[in-house]
Amino acid sequence: MITGTVWVPPSALASMIEELAQLATQPSPDPVTVDRIRELRKTLRRSETEIKPDDGLVEPGMRVTAMLSGDTRATVFLLGERELVSRDPGVDIDVYSPSSPVGRAIIGSYVGATVTYATPSDPSVQIEILAAVPYKG
Repeated sequence: MITGTVWVPPSALASMIEELAQLATQPSPDPVTVDRIRELRKTLRRSETEIKPDDGLVEPGMRVTAMLSGDTRATVFLLGERELVSRDPGVDIDVYSPSSPVGRAIIGSYVGATVTYATPSDPSVQIEILAAVPYKG
């Protein structure tokens, strides 16, 4: 379950609104449908779709380019809730969750920063933020 404010692409938001409208018009929804309606309403109340400012700050809704320690090629990904972003068929890059180990480590950092985080196999992985630009689809 997603808590707090979440960033979603505008088309994903539209998809959730459409699903909610379809479910809410059912005359006698079953318990699973009622739960899904509640979940959609809660997520919609917490959703934000604004394009983030291009200020180098790493936050959900940013297209991040980073270099993991030991890698020779940079990794490019969208920082966002995978289950919500996946509703947008136009997203054609990897999506890292803000609640993942790397997501928690890099949120709030700026371009040029190197941060360390732990994984199950390595207690001190370093990642350098090379770029963080607003995701525009």
